[in-house]
Amino acid sequence: MSPANDQVDERLGELHARHLGLGAGDVASYYSSARGSYPPQEAGSERDRFAISFAHVDGDVHPVGDFERLFLLQSISKVFAYALALADLGRDEVLSRVGVEPSGEAFNAIAFDEHTHTPFNPMVNSGAIVTSTLVRGADADEKLERILNVVRSLAANPTIDVDEEAARDELAISDHNRAVAYLMRSEGMLEGDVEENLRLYLRQCSIRLDVRDLSMLAATLANGCVCPLSGERVLPVSVVRDVLSVMHTCGMYDAAGQWAFDVGLPAKSGVSGGVMAVVPGKGGIGVWSPGLDSHGNSVRGVNVCREISERLGLHLLAAETEDAFVGAAAPRE
Repeated sequence: MSPANDQVDERLGELHARHLGLGAGDVASYYSSARGSYPPQEAGSERDRFAISFAHVDGDVHPVGDFERLFLLQSISKVFAYALALADLGRDEVLSRVGVEPSGEAFNAIAFDEHTHTPFNPMVNSGAIVTSTLVRGADADEKLERILNVVRSLAANPTIDVDEEAARDELAISDHNRAVAYLMRSEGMLEGDVEENLRLYLRQCSIRLDVRDLSMLAATLANGCVCPLSGERVLPVSVVRDVLSVMHTCGMYDAAGQWAFDVGLPAKSGVSGGVMAVVPGKGGIGVWSPGLDSHGNSVRGVNVCREISERLGLHLLAAETEDAFVGAAAPRE
């Protein structure tokens, strides 16, 4: 291993140790697939689970902590369904069905853009349910398979799969999403069978992976959708700008504005505790820790990304700096 790689591993280890402690007041809830999006405070063995991974656009991956622990992609999956819908239909067609404005509301709010008569954006639940149905496929199973294959290709990991038991658990307690979907269909925003559409969305959210995969997903987006490990162009480069733009403005639920102000990187979180942040041209950050703040974002995930951005000057609107942790900007294929 090169001295530069040793330095990255050392800094990640220090970062992990520094953020391992969590005060009881920092956490609003913990995720449990059997209890839905906002479970009670009890976390059991998951309370101290914590992993960080950085993947460089040259393919080097640096994980630390519980990096072999699998977790559900949850709302982070919205990024990849949106990217595939854009590749399938083009930005104008997708934009006519799902907007790109921050909602200012919680991710599961029953709220729509009154001006466009569409869900506000593809990162809230209402927009994501519509987006998933826009993916081309003969039925929900084919659409899911295409979304899953995009995730596998972006991460260069063909073993990534759907946790069907978790998806069934989510479906059983998903009355709120069901109400949103039926309301959208009644308003002409959603087409087709509501239960099939909802099942597609929840199975997509139940894709299971580890934090190394998460950081590679981000690194592939950072590299213009060319996977650093396989060299495969997974999606057209034209998709990347739109996806990263929406992640930057809408990806962190109703804390997206604070995130853009503090961290300044395109990112997406999920209620299972994952945070995926993209450093364009340089690499991807993946953090997993299931303790959530009041917005549904991982407490450790937000704090880790904030520190990395501040210490290394990664905010997109800050003067560019070079650091051994991320290196100089890499050319995209």
